[in-house]
Amino acid sequence: MAKYTARHDINDTLYIYKQDNSERWYVRFRFEQDTKWRTKSTKKKDKDEAIAMAHRIYLDQEIRFEAGTLIESKRFKHIADNVIDKLEAEFAMKQALRSKQVPPEKLVDYIEANDRIGSKRQDNDPVFHDYSRALKNYHIPYFGKKYITNVDQEAISEFDEWRANKLGRKPASSTLQTHNAALQLVFKEAIERRWMIAAQVPVLSSKGESGTRRAAFSEEEYEVVLEGIYESESNAHTEKTRQIRELLYDYCEIAVNTGIRPGTEMEAITWGDIELRSQNEKAQFFIHVRKGKTTKHTGTRKVVCKKDVIGALIRLRKRFPNRKPTDILMRLASGESTPQLSKAFEKVLQRENLKQSPMGPRTLYSLRHTYITWQLLNGQTMDVIAKQCGTSVAMIEQHYSHVKPEMFAVALSGVTFDKEKPLPKSKKRQTVDSKNMERDEKRFKEWAAEYKTRGCI
Repeated sequence: MAKYTARHDINDTLYIYKQDNSERWYVRFRFEQDTKWRTKSTKKKDKDEAIAMAHRIYLDQEIRFEAGTLIESKRFKHIADNVIDKLEAEFAMKQALRSKQVPPEKLVDYIEANDRIGSKRQDNDPVFHDYSRALKNYHIPYFGKKYITNVDQEAISEFDEWRANKLGRKPASSTLQTHNAALQLVFKEAIERRWMIAAQVPVLSSKGESGTRRAAFSEEEYEVVLEGIYESESNAHTEKTRQIRELLYDYCEIAVNTGIRPGTEMEAITWGDIELRSQNEKAQFFIHVRKGKTTKHTGTRKVVCKKDVIGALIRLRKRFPNRKPTDILMRLASGESTPQLSKAFEKVLQRENLKQSPMGPRTLYSLRHTYITWQLLNGQTMDVIAKQCGTSVAMIEQHYSHVKPEMFAVALSGVTFDKEKPLPKSKKRQTVDSKNMERDEKRFKEWAAEYKTRGCI
């Protein structure tokens, strides 16, 4: 049994602690209206970071508790045993049906059992035993004592390594598919019983299924990347290196806010390819993609930019006051082009421990995958994303199908979180907002005027 190796009391109802079987801090807490103590992993090794995370976890759980949406999770073994019982019952019912021992009134029970399990291979008898065997021999021994909500992406990665060591080799693709299907049944059971929500289900990948997953960044990971690029720019040893990292920052911001393919598509954009539409303090930006993977067959593609590209455009405009419509956008401040952006990006990922992901290694191209993933999670339709990104709905279905359950988290979980009501604005905040609107209106008028006179913003 794990023993405490360190403890830090934050207050009477909240403390963090370490155990001898983990380098990370855990938080333990209870609410004033409740006597039950709850435990969560902060996933932090640093004490100060763990304390900060403990406050965040406590606040999040308290809000859910008061709203009646707090999930009372169960241990993995409990849920997996339920699934195994259902699999065995379904198999027994199927055998009885074949031998005509099932009376007509029991046929409905059989159909409902199938629906609960959701097996796609109901006519294949071995599948019942394969799923049960996978759960009994691999998943329960490893995850058994964990709460289902703690079976996250990190836990899956660690399990993959453990399983390979247990087998003495990398598992075959067919083995991984069977194991993943069995594990999905456990997650499905947990969601139906409201022991977890769909958004908490980790991605399950199987090596050998090339092209079935695309490595992307979460919003938190992307912020870490930007911070890493900014820091590396400040620490550059030469001016050229600083300019490369300076350009990389803006390259990332445009790629992740447009879905434009890094490489030829991005590097061929000129200042004249950027179009502006403005109204008072508001503006829309479009980029005409004229060269790249699909333009030979589809012609120029007009891409709608998310509003967050404006920061990159402001910085690029400042670096190139004498820009012309035919000038390449992605240039160093010296005016040179550079092939070093990909290498610089990889160095940042390595330093921030973000190079590897459950879906494979990340590259500059992961910024496009990130855009598509975020758009899907925000409810955008696949056909709109396909047109924006110059691809097909079929390709999005193939490579991003793992995102779909999270898209329908509310429907699948039956849990709707309350939206936080914005705090009323102070007079000071209203004054600042008013000045910002005036600044933006003036800025966009100037940009629109430049677009008319010089052919670019």
